[in-house]
Amino acid sequence: QVQLVESGGGLVQAGASLRLSCVGSGTFFSASHIAWYRQAPGKQRERIAIIFTGGTLYADSVKGRFTISRDNARNTVYLQMNSLKPEDTAVYYCNAVKLIAGTWTPVLTWGQGTQVTVSS
Repeated sequence: QVQLVESGGGLVQAGASLRLSCVGSGTFFSASHIAWYRQAPGKQRERIAIIFTGGTLYADSVKGRFTISRDNARNTVYLQMNSLKPEDTAVYYCNAVKLIAGTWTPVLTWGQGTQVTVSS
């Protein structure tokens, strides 16, 4: 079973930047689409970015501020987060996704995620 590990979160002030990392196996990263999700207390888990062979997709809430990228040699997908806002505060997760009936669907067991807290 493929295991993904998220890291890079922390406590920052509004306007700051963070880079999150998602590390897995080489074969997994070469064969799979990878997405970043986040979940704030009391809210549904939200998919915010995905990287696949044809490009990238972003949720409107992060477009223009966040960038997803991949380094298969290091078995890592990154999420560069700039101009952070208090509403970005959440636990951030990564997962492999497949397109099923028009919906990007997570296929792996969720990990522990990494906490991002943005103060005003």
